Amino acid sequence: MPLEFFISALVTLLVVVDPVGLAPTFLAVTEGLSAKQRREVALRASLIAAAILIGTALVGDWLLRQLGITLPAFRIAGGLLLFAIAFEMVFAFRMKRESQAAEDALEEHVHHIAAFPLAIPLLAGPGAITATVLLAGQAAARPLAWALLLGVIVLVAAASLASFLLAERIGKLMGITGNLVLSRLLGVILAALAVQYVIDGVRQVWGG
Repeated sequence: MPLEFFISALVTLLVVVDPVGLAPTFLAVTEGLSAKQRREVALRASLIAAAILIGTALVGDWLLRQLGITLPAFRIAGGLLLFAIAFEMVFAFRMKRESQAAEDALEEHVHHIAAFPLAIPLLAGPGAITATVLLAGQAAARPLAWALLLGVIVLVAAASLASFLLAERIGKLMGITGNLVLSRLLGVILAALAVQYVIDGVRQVWGG
């Protein structure tokens, strides 16, 4: 039934992407940005993630087969890249944003963090991509199911955007000290998550 598929797809992607759970991480990786820049990052990250998941739904399974890329390999690569970001968060190796002369570099940095690590691998990570490929398989040869799946992806991206925008207000309430502590703590959590990605990928390779 279309309604059952819609509910199943929505719940699956919401649980896997976890927009609310990523709100503190958004605050941490955008530390030092202005409110306007954070809104820009939130919008860009949500749009990029939506585009990635929509593309995955349409051609993901075919593309991975053509390139000979396995999901375990994707997990390992995503974990290693995520660990690099976690390292920066824990040891405060963040780019300083304090002079007008650095405006161009800052704008470029804003674009970078919207794509990585927010859009991928946090929003459109291995889990979300895997779930999308599986849901696309269920929707095969059913135009209505395809339309519902694409609608679900848009809804999840919108939920992520809303969560990130609310996270900015929460960050103001927490204050500077709270944000500093949260950044270090989430850096450790992200490092653990990154290692888990690698472990899962290696496990799947050995198991296969």
